[in-house]
Amino acid sequence: MFGLSIPEVMAIGVIAVVLFGGNLPEVARKFGSSYRELRRALNDVQQQFRTAEYEANKVLSMDEKKKSSEPDLEEPDEPSAPKFKPPT
Repeated sequence: MFGLSIPEVMAIGVIAVVLFGGNLPEVARKFGSSYRELRRALNDVQQQFRTAEYEANKVLSMDEKKKSSEPDLEEPDEPSAPKFKPPT
């Protein structure tokens, strides 16, 4: 858990009990609700980025389709295939 060994976790627990004493459950509840709100906010930001990326990709694909569907108004300089020559 977070790269901490058992003695380190126990030391953190003892320090928490000494600092907060009887208020430890209330402090833990507040910490949990704050953490939940932070995760919710991060998920909202991630969802906004995903939505923006999706819309940008959608616009880009629409632009590519428009470019490919537009007829080429310029005449080619050379034919694309050799002209037919009948056998002699």
